[in-house]
Amino acid sequence: MKNIIKTFLFFAIAVSVFSCDKELDIPLSTLSESELVPDVDLAEKFTVAAYGALEMRREAAASNWTFGGTGSDNAYKGSTPGDQSEITQMEVYEVSPNNEYVRLRWRGLYEGVARANAAINVVNRGLESGAIDAELGNTYLGELRFLRGFFHFQAKMTFGNVPYVDENTTENPGNENDIWPNIEADFQFAIDNLDPDPVRYAGANQWNSKAYLAKVHMYQMDYPAAKPILQDIIDNGPYNLTPSFHQNFNYAYNNNGETVFAVQYAVNDGSGASQDNGNQGDELNYPHSASPFGCCGFYQPSHDLVNAYLTDSNGLPLTTPISDPADYVANTDPSDIVSGSPRNVPVEDGDAGTSIFPEETRTLDPRLDWTVARTGIPLFDRGDFMLSWARDPANGGPYYSKKLLWSEADDGLARVAGGWGQNIGTIQTNLIRYAEILLWRAEIAASESDLMTAMNLVDEVRARNMDSANWVKENDGVTDAANYAIGLYEDTYPGGFPDATFAMNAVVMEYRLETALEGHRFFDLVRRGIAEQVLNGYLSRPQFRGYLSSASFTVKRSIYPLPQEAINLAFGALNQNDFSQN
Repeated sequence: MKNIIKTFLFFAIAVSVFSCDKELDIPLSTLSESELVPDVDLAEKFTVAAYGALEMRREAAASNWTFGGTGSDNAYKGSTPGDQSEITQMEVYEVSPNNEYVRLRWRGLYEGVARANAAINVVNRGLESGAIDAELGNTYLGELRFLRGFFHFQAKMTFGNVPYVDENTTENPGNENDIWPNIEADFQFAIDNLDPDPVRYAGANQWNSKAYLAKVHMYQMDYPAAKPILQDIIDNGPYNLTPSFHQNFNYAYNNNGETVFAVQYAVNDGSGASQDNGNQGDELNYPHSASPFGCCGFYQPSHDLVNAYLTDSNGLPLTTPISDPADYVANTDPSDIVSGSPRNVPVEDGDAGTSIFPEETRTLDPRLDWTVARTGIPLFDRGDFMLSWARDPANGGPYYSKKLLWSEADDGLARVAGGWGQNIGTIQTNLIRYAEILLWRAEIAASESDLMTAMNLVDEVRARNMDSANWVKENDGVTDAANYAIGLYEDTYPGGFPDATFAMNAVVMEYRLETALEGHRFFDLVRRGIAEQVLNGYLSRPQFRGYLSSASFTVKRSIYPLPQEAINLAFGALNQNDFSQN
């Protein structure tokens, strides 16, 4: 029954109620009173169609794996050098306005805006005619303005200077105005008009509207505005951390107590086109070749990310990045061997195409092996992950995102039977988790030198990972798969973080470890104002990826270019972002 509800909510209804304005390449809502009779049934269908825009296919995926993931120090494009080469532009920070991913992300986000606006017009007309009563109408409008705020927020986060389009927009809007106030107003309306519980499975409600308003303030670095909202969510909201970190990436725990807002999926649900209801945005991002997944080898975790999970003698993150190739974790791909680093040499085990890497004896945060699929570490009930499952280790390395993968036992429910690529999954795409709420509040505390509060909140996120029963085990189901060790800061610093700088660095690191490969990293570094420092530091360290050797990041690359197609069709309404180097 849950799958049927999810299908109905997000993907079952496709309603064409808007046209693409040929001058701007932004869909604008166009409804004809003679063609449509506004009533509750129509309002429901239009609202469902607006939710359906949340899953935007791979070029503009809800997971932000291209723009927020490969554009950061957390991941490489992966696969082979020439496949989807436009993503490489994001890795080297030279994205063209003609980039197809840029164009399709723009269109996907403004399609979402258009669907929301079309539905708002239906509801408003129903309210005017009396076909929809005020209480129900305001609930619909709360959901729809939440969605409109969400799509505009994604556009603002990605492109910086973007137009705001509401249900009354009929002419080409420009992008010269700051649209943060408009986005805030949409989320505030949702807060004021929605109940604490959603009216539909995993839909918008008062609490996740508050969370998004807080996120909008965090992205403006407006701590005073964000603080009371976050504290309200922590003190009075319905959320909690799941007992196991991995439950957030297991389809059986979709929409759990930690889920603030996520895109939900369904497959094999009898809909007749079940791949359309699943996660097509990440269909490229699975192990290739001889793996059980078979396609397509993209979005591979970076060596820098893997090494971020090394811990010190207290089980805390290392204070400085790894800079010596010899100190990288032991299971670095053989194509990445640096002369004089014998620790990276694999030992052939006799099986075709597989290698056993030296065991890493240093301590590791246990979240590593729930985040990254590593050679020699069990992949659920599928046995050890093997190097031969990587499509092109010389280009993308040996790692894959484990947050996207599932067990063999779950194949029937966790992915579609058939369809291109064979990997249309049902694991939800987390957009905000409660762990992020705690870490945003910790960030504010660090900024205020409230060192004990900051430490306690960071430790709250870390503490759920200390139960060894929830660590990845060897194939015997008993032995830890690696030398895991994770500690609380309070055990080393009983009086609180030593100072505000230490506290902020601890929060930044914790956010990286906790949310790695969820599409946040690039945008999080940008909003904090530390992207140039962090990303150039990353690029200066050993990368083993030749195409990154001459890459560099400048602050002007903190936003992506508007698609040239939209600029051309706007006839002066849109201005391109300035990427001149000076």
